Amino acid sequence: MRSAMTLVVAAAMALGASPAVRADDASVEALMKKSNCFKCHAVDKKTVGPAYMEIAKKYKGQNVAAKLQEKVKKGGQGAWGNVPMPPNPAVPDGDIKKLVDWILKMG
Repeated sequence: MRSAMTLVVAAAMALGASPAVRADDASVEALMKKSNCFKCHAVDKKTVGPAYMEIAKKYKGQNVAAKLQEKVKKGGQGAWGNVPMPPNPAVPDGDIKKLVDWILKMG
């Protein structure tokens, strides 16, 4: 049985997302669960925070990976409204890079 994320990624690909999006979807899904990303985000819809697809669309074609990695690590507020992004200091930098790169490939 395919995971919900795999189905959403397949839908994103049908809408024109990069083929690289699904290359690591199972490992990225596991990292997101382990890092509690899904408490505030979803792939295809806004919850507490923006949808990953919205993030990819907003930053498409921009060189923002390092900036977003820092925001995930240190937290931030204002780019998507008044709800702050809490810091995630316990998430290893390599995991954050993998997550951000995967999200940006949706665009």
